[in-house]
Amino acid sequence: MFAVIDSAKIKIKAGCGGHGVTAFRREKFVPRGGPSGGDGGHGGDVWLESDEGLNTLLHLRYNPEHKAERGKHGEGSNRFGKNGEDTVVKVPVGTQVFDAESGDLKFDFTEASQRYLAAKGGKGGWGNAHFATPTRRAPKFHYQGRPGEEHELQLELKLIADVGLVGFPNAGKSTLISVISAAKPKIADYPFTTLEPNLGVVDLGDYKTFVVADIPGLIEGASEGAGLGGRFLRHVERTKVILHLVDVSSFSGRDPVEDYKIINRELAAYNEDLATRPQIVVATKIDSLDDPDRLESLKKQAKKDRKPFFAISSVANTSVQELVFEVAKVLNQASEIEKSEALSV
Repeated sequence: MFAVIDSAKIKIKAGCGGHGVTAFRREKFVPRGGPSGGDGGHGGDVWLESDEGLNTLLHLRYNPEHKAERGKHGEGSNRFGKNGEDTVVKVPVGTQVFDAESGDLKFDFTEASQRYLAAKGGKGGWGNAHFATPTRRAPKFHYQGRPGEEHELQLELKLIADVGLVGFPNAGKSTLISVISAAKPKIADYPFTTLEPNLGVVDLGDYKTFVVADIPGLIEGASEGAGLGGRFLRHVERTKVILHLVDVSSFSGRDPVEDYKIINRELAAYNEDLATRPQIVVATKIDSLDDPDRLESLKKQAKKDRKPFFAISSVANTSVQELVFEVAKVLNQASEIEKSEALSV
């Protein structure tokens, strides 16, 4: 299980270029010894690189400043300064890089080992030997090194998972992910128990797996920032399949069909594409079902919307395995569609 810190602001500064130098050789028959000032070295760059071994921005939230090495100054005898070392900042796949001031998207890491030049190092200054000409044989000046770029970046992580679990708080998302994977999220009987997204890997056997993201509970107005929606709806965008969990027990005090409609409206309001994403409707907590009509009404609504429907109890492990097999089937279908679309382009 991975507790996900999905945002961080960092400051980056590339290395400044080293200064050139004014120096002269001391040789007979060479005017004033001849210019021998070497150029300064270039400052190091700051790169961002995606690492598939990372699943959170936690390491950057508490280490927000990153600097590259400055270039060394030039020296006499035409010795150039050494270039500064680059700095590489590792980020998880799925990280989006924004300018903290303007909000402009600079880069989107969608694959492992991608690199983005976030700050360019300053150029080294020229030494006076650089300026020697037949008519200017003893230049007495050099150039200073240029400063490196400096930026403040906002990093936002959109989880790249195969399946996203959505629903109202306490719909049973955390319990389900704890049953079908090795994830161990916090589970309690109060709203918004899950404050950070969690990832779990579901093992299908024969070395086949899929990744599930447990998205913190959504409520009406989530697409406009109500509750935790503003922070976490973005994690659903990259999932291939949505598991829409609806509590059909009477303990929620809400109507299952209305809950189902509210969450779908919020998904569509946040991103219209989510309304067409493959979705499986999952009635949860049937072990506590005291009114069969609540289950039946949700089932009829799912059938009306032409969406697969499952009724499960994660606690009693009722129909959970059948649900996992259905998810794997839908994922395979989605992958085949992606492949055919890619070939047709």
